[in-house]
Amino acid sequence: MRHPIRPWLAVLAVVAVAPLHAQTPAESTVYAVAYVDVMSSGRSAAVGALKAYRDASSKEAGHVRIDVVEQVGRPAHFVVVEEWRDQGAADVHAGSAATKQFQQAMSKVRVSGYDQRPYKALHVAMARTAAGAAVHVVSHVDIGGGGAGLAGAPAMLGQLAEASRKEQGNLRFDVLQHAMRANHFTVVESWANQAALDAHAGAAHTRQYRDVLQPISGSPLDERVYLAVD
Repeated sequence: MRHPIRPWLAVLAVVAVAPLHAQTPAESTVYAVAYVDVMSSGRSAAVGALKAYRDASSKEAGHVRIDVVEQVGRPAHFVVVEEWRDQGAADVHAGSAATKQFQQAMSKVRVSGYDQRPYKALHVAMARTAAGAAVHVVSHVDIGGGGAGLAGAPAMLGQLAEASRKEQGNLRFDVLQHAMRANHFTVVESWANQAALDAHAGAAHTRQYRDVLQPISGSPLDERVYLAVD
């Protein structure tokens, strides 16, 4: 179901339940979010390449996590969310054998560029995991026009994150800011199940956030659902 005033969403899946603890990442922590489309006939090859890349990268120094997801209703459209200890580790990874092999494999099947965007932590806490089919949400938020809207955006997103982490079924709620474009944010959420996500969508603080965001948003808001590539 489409929510016209909800930011761009992507849903992933996770496993396990552990307590949520606030955590301030080191300033050096870096993130990357990438988007890529592949031809339908190359989907299986792409899934294999994505898994191999994720698994090989997990063995590299400075790796924190990599999530790979595929859009529901639009097979062969993938998102890759990465977290690295610092820029040095990310730079070494960019030149690693795993990255080169991945790029070569994807070049044979992709129909879009590999659109990777750099981020830094804005409001991040330690994630919980859940036994069963959890859902993750990635929201793409742009603030237009600068001024008071942009100045207040970090606090607005921080308040949403703090309130959302207290909701039943929330496992993760992180806000990332583009490393070079201060008006560009990505919100990464994890929920125990679809019911928890639906309850969050109707929560008072979520509705208030949408109402405040809509007039200052710099791009149309879109909702897309993804599942983890396992």
